[in-house]
Amino acid sequence: MWFDSHCHLHICEEGRAVNDVIDEARTAGVTRMVTVGIDPGSNVRSIALADGETVFAAVGIHPNSSTGWSEASEQALEAQASSDGVVAVGETGLDFYRDYCPADDQHRSFRSHIALAKRLDKAMIIHTRDSIEQALDVLDEVGPPDRFVFHCWSGDPVHLERALGQGAYVSFAGNVSFSSADDLRAAVPSVPEDRLLVETDSPYLTPVPHRGKPNSPANVVHVGAAVAGVLGIEPEQVAAFTYHNASRLFGVG
Repeated sequence: MWFDSHCHLHICEEGRAVNDVIDEARTAGVTRMVTVGIDPGSNVRSIALADGETVFAAVGIHPNSSTGWSEASEQALEAQASSDGVVAVGETGLDFYRDYCPADDQHRSFRSHIALAKRLDKAMIIHTRDSIEQALDVLDEVGPPDRFVFHCWSGDPVHLERALGQGAYVSFAGNVSFSSADDLRAAVPSVPEDRLLVETDSPYLTPVPHRGKPNSPANVVHVGAAVAGVLGIEPEQVAAFTYHNASRLFGVG
């Protein structure tokens, strides 16, 4: 059994019926997935898709959507995060690759998400792009929630050591299978087995052998196969420990 720890079903369904996406994943052996909201509207959709068995929801405001963050923004997110089926706050974090949102707003939003995850005792999903150092600094300053994950890991070995020291889970996405991603594959053995996750981030970052096509949760098996290849073990072993890790992170048994 596989657990896709990070997908965006609300975007996947723009090209296909969402039930077909979920059924395809089940056929591939993916029995659990977390669908991640990135703004108020997609949070509503993620909550609606959560069935508490196969699909679980995460709700958050992506850093690129956090312009004008305020106390009212946090209150609205808390109401959504308190809904049935929501197992995580996020994705949140910092993104300085694009200039969609002022850095000050991103920082306020990130800190609010951290406080909310602590208050509700939920996992937190962290996005970083050209910002891993700053995100780690914020977590050092305010203290992380008890359970949190850096999704689509992209830091260097020093960043990884810091993240693990803070208690983070680390998730690898489809880009770990890319021929150009030697640095990501080199990071895999440094993550303790009980802190390693796999994800698709679908419909983005489609793994080999389907690169170039829209991604879907079914393809987490290929992400897991790439991780298994690095570790020199069978994919079934990766499926087993990443499923257990994700279930523990998100508190779903």
